[in-house]
Amino acid sequence: MKSITSDRRKFIRKSILASLSLPLLQMSCANGNSSEKTASDKPAVKEAAPLKIPYLETIGLQLYTVRNQMAEDKMATLKAVKEAGYYQVEMGDMESSDEIYTMAKEAGLEVKGSFFNWNYLLGNWKNIGREKPTDLNFDKILEKANKQGLEYLVFGYLTKEDRKTADDWKKIIDILNPAAEKCKEAGITLSYHNHSFEFGKVDDQIPFEMLIEGLDPKGVQFELDIFWAQIGGYDPVKLINRLDGRLNLLHLKDKRKGSGIIHDEAKVPKDAFKELGAGEVNVLACMEAGKNAGVKYCHVEQDQSPDPIASINQSIKYLKG
Repeated sequence: MKSITSDRRKFIRKSILASLSLPLLQMSCANGNSSEKTASDKPAVKEAAPLKIPYLETIGLQLYTVRNQMAEDKMATLKAVKEAGYYQVEMGDMESSDEIYTMAKEAGLEVKGSFFNWNYLLGNWKNIGREKPTDLNFDKILEKANKQGLEYLVFGYLTKEDRKTADDWKKIIDILNPAAEKCKEAGITLSYHNHSFEFGKVDDQIPFEMLIEGLDPKGVQFELDIFWAQIGGYDPVKLINRLDGRLNLLHLKDKRKGSGIIHDEAKVPKDAFKELGAGEVNVLACMEAGKNAGVKYCHVEQDQSPDPIASINQSIKYLKG
């Protein structure tokens, strides 16, 4: 009796499995004579078009990146920048610009612009422990820039003593607007370069928002440093989009993942500065947004590196790769 029951159970189980497999077999046959697809049945895979990265033909380097190498051998350093594949350099100051400009041209590098010491406009030389220069003033800097054929000058930094209050920032704005008019008369654009301190609150106001609001869009342009913007808590791509038409320059710089938000630039660790592509800043998206926002030039910069020449090579290989 037990054997008959067991046989019956086997028969019923086989019948159920057969009934379940029949629709699957019919579906398979409806799609072709075989359950295996041939190569011709597979959808064609399109090869991805290579990315067209803007600014590669004019890509520059901010010379602050290789400041130590420049102090040892200017010409050898400039030649190394050229050999790495950079088209131009951005100078760090106008006081030594005659020599740097001449040597850069000899090395085959273009020079479109330069930083200048902010105290030529603010006059607070004591804040950096220097006497007021007797042989240079802002008008003479403009004359030098004009003779060199520079297209822009960059207002690049402020000491903590210069930016303690919201009123300090209002004074800075009131100084920059007429200075930009002087620059325009000389055929030069005045640009404001940010760090991260502009994104921290001062007297319950955010200085960068004050700059956007107070600076004349037809006068002062921005040179946005995407590293400092992001470590200051802003999305650089969104900020580039906001500055559409008011942004002529970008500093390309990458940031170590997880560095957090730091408004005091002195507290940023050295290893937070990374080669392009080695951090978390979306550099390529920034460049594309910059193209749409009217950015004219992009410059690679890396404030800290154990081997700056290796770093600038790695960064440009990332862009070109």
